[in-house]
Amino acid sequence: MDTPTQPLDASFDLVARQDATEQAVETLRGDVDDVKSRLDRVSRAAARPALDGSAAPSLEVKGFVEGYLRRGRETELKSLNGAVPAEGGYAVPQEIDALIAARLKAISPIRSIAQVVQTGSAGYRKLITTGGTASGWVSETAARPETATPEFSEIAPPSGELYANPAASQAMLDDAMFDVQSWLADEIAMEFARAEGAAFVSGSGVNQPKGFLAAPTSAADDAARTFGTLQYLASGDAGGLGSVVELVLIDLVHTLKAGHRQGASWVMNSATLAEVRKLKTTDGAFLWQPGLVDGQPDRLLGYPVVEAEDMPDIAANACPIAFGNFRAGYLIAERSATAILRDPFTNKPFVHFYATKRIGGQVLDSEAIKLLKIAA
Repeated sequence: MDTPTQPLDASFDLVARQDATEQAVETLRGDVDDVKSRLDRVSRAAARPALDGSAAPSLEVKGFVEGYLRRGRETELKSLNGAVPAEGGYAVPQEIDALIAARLKAISPIRSIAQVVQTGSAGYRKLITTGGTASGWVSETAARPETATPEFSEIAPPSGELYANPAASQAMLDDAMFDVQSWLADEIAMEFARAEGAAFVSGSGVNQPKGFLAAPTSAADDAARTFGTLQYLASGDAGGLGSVVELVLIDLVHTLKAGHRQGASWVMNSATLAEVRKLKTTDGAFLWQPGLVDGQPDRLLGYPVVEAEDMPDIAANACPIAFGNFRAGYLIAERSATAILRDPFTNKPFVHFYATKRIGGQVLDSEAIKLLKIAA
């Protein structure tokens, strides 16, 4: 009699297939867990803040840096006039523009102490009250006579287009380790700081800002001077600082109104500062005081000293020292968007980045800045 083995073989096959299926499922589960673990590590690394405190770049910045700066693709960019890129260039993303502005403020001495306003157009105008609004005292039931009308002057800072044209080789741009964003911000900030630093001090006002030393000057006090004219004090020596310059510097401090002295600074170049640091009082104490903490400015008569190399040297009829509240006294008006054109053709194998920005400047309040003039 034959033994029925077929059902038993089918059962064994079914069990074997179930075991193989379970092993495959366990393998897949292990692979999924491994992938999850890797994704978690990547997510934690991406969410971890950068060592320098900066946030991760946005998609706009990545597209600008990787697409346009490195490879010249223009598909993700916006031109300034919305139609023809060659007529205005491409506005850089806000993060890169803010990076340029921050480094520019750290480098440019006058920008760090002056009043800076952002404009949406090339021109900027501001009304300044010069006469003030008259007032008077009356009793509870007395008539109220009309007071005098305040006087205004309009400030329209002369402006010009500031440009920088740094270049990098295509091999540098192709290198993934090369930080194009930081390099470009550094190059533009350094060139802009050099050019605007000179303009804010002595710019002519023709296609550039008008520097505070280009403003008219007078020895008359605030009550007798016309609006826009800076007051100066003579050093007492036709060719130098003179023997009593420490007394003149004290007088210069107190020609500034008390309200402006709260945020006042000295501005001079390093050669003048070297002479000022040698000044002593009658008891032998130095007028100049070093900053007590790293990062704090040096002080002269209790006020911080700002070194601006574009200030003139000590010479006859020059004004090598300025003292004032520049945040109230000098206005910088700039169009916020920096435009960049990528030029890989002019100087092969180098790629030039032509950056432009419109900046204006002018004395805002002539009572807030005082000058020391080398004169008898």
